[in-house]
Amino acid sequence: MGKLNVKILRYLTPEDFRVLTSIEMGMKNHELVPASLAAQIANLRYGGVHKLLRELCKNRLLSYERGKRYDGYRLTNAGYDYLALKVLAQRGIIHSFGNQIGVGKESNIYVVANEEGTSLCLKLHRLGRTCFRNIKGKRDYHQHRQSASWLYLSRISATREFAYMKALFDRGFPVPKPIDFNRHCVIMELVEGGPLCNVNEVNNVEALYDELMDLIVRLANHGVIHGDFNEFNIMMKDDGKPVIIDFPQMISTEHINAEVYFQRDVNCVRDFFKRRFGYESELYPTFQDVSREGCIDAEVRASGLTRQMEKDLLKEMGVDEEEEEEEENSDEETYEDCSENIEDLEDQMSDLQLQVENAVRESFHVSARQTVLNNENEYSEKVSIVLHSEKENNTEDECERNNRNVTVENVKTDEENNEDKLSDASSDAGSEGASINDYDDTRSIRSVSTAATIAPDVIKRRTKLGLEKRDKKNRSKRILVKGEASAVTRVRRDNRATIQESTGIWGWE
Repeated sequence: MGKLNVKILRYLTPEDFRVLTSIEMGMKNHELVPASLAAQIANLRYGGVHKLLRELCKNRLLSYERGKRYDGYRLTNAGYDYLALKVLAQRGIIHSFGNQIGVGKESNIYVVANEEGTSLCLKLHRLGRTCFRNIKGKRDYHQHRQSASWLYLSRISATREFAYMKALFDRGFPVPKPIDFNRHCVIMELVEGGPLCNVNEVNNVEALYDELMDLIVRLANHGVIHGDFNEFNIMMKDDGKPVIIDFPQMISTEHINAEVYFQRDVNCVRDFFKRRFGYESELYPTFQDVSREGCIDAEVRASGLTRQMEKDLLKEMGVDEEEEEEEENSDEETYEDCSENIEDLEDQMSDLQLQVENAVRESFHVSARQTVLNNENEYSEKVSIVLHSEKENNTEDECERNNRNVTVENVKTDEENNEDKLSDASSDAGSEGASINDYDDTRSIRSVSTAATIAPDVIKRRTKLGLEKRDKKNRSKRILVKGEASAVTRVRRDNRATIQESTGIWGWE
């Protein structure tokens, strides 16, 4: 996991956080987020998403991974930490960041300070470590899901801990004061002291033993069991008062294994006092000594408590049906408001995606459209010129043809009626021959030009093909990230290798 380095936080731009947020949103439905999807979600005006992705990978806020079929980006723990710290800093909760003061099996503890200089405790949940991976057997975070991201599970763990801490603090239990939380980060009051495992001497061992056992029973009377009540999760203040920490694993007293967890908490305290202080008492509580006084498990919806159990419990505790209905209505209203907000966000995201696609499509085709318009104008001018020339040629041909017919008819009438005027007819015939020769000359000259021989349909077809070729050339090619297109190539290479290896089995050569 490594130590959290927050120096880079001051140099990140809003565009960087926009890209990180886009990767976080893409990981909701993708294990590896492709660069194209991140660019669509980020919707940056001037682009440059690929450059930002490379810089974030260099700073280890993102990781680029190659899968069997797809390649893409994944949000790292450091990137998730930066997103949460950015929000807490904008709220004014965190102003400065200190040293690391503790490491647990599922969390890291840091010292931070607010704008007034008051020291606070920052807890970063780190589910998915090597020593704590059996999440389905130990927690019910998955619920009906088959799989989930470790970052998402860490977020659920932080949310539950803050809810338990707030409910216990409101009822006067010795727990740190909850301040705020975001994603997988929880901000709480800093306890001035150390864990009980580092304490070697106590002024009054019996009083401390009785107080800890009383805390276990009080928690059970309010409907919850700590589940990990040991010397590592009990802080001793400077005045000798114990403070309980670490609440994500708390369960309801209605859980099927509630008695086992209750007895384990009691035995942890007894074994520690016997081992460290040499104190062993025959007086210790049992699960049968628990009597209901509150319903924290119903308020927080702890593990092991179903909806029907919650309703029955509220009736036993004397909660009026009207109050229950009001709470349910308020819950439904909040749920509807949340659902409406989610739908609004989804609509906004879809609108943004459509805008991005339209902008890209327009940028692709704007040059092609301009060239098409220019070529169409040129083509229309050429066609009009060709048609005008053809009309002129047709009129000239008709005039010559009429003149020819007239001269031929004149010659026939002269030969039949006036035989004496043979010389005139011969002269007319000579003039006729001259006109014929002239006509042949004009036809030969006109046959050389290409304007009258190419049909308008052929010109239109050729122009259309030329425009299509120019459109294809002017289209901007899709920018591929390094390695993005290698997934398909890698699959093909693996398939070829498999075929070559299996030729000996099937007798092929």
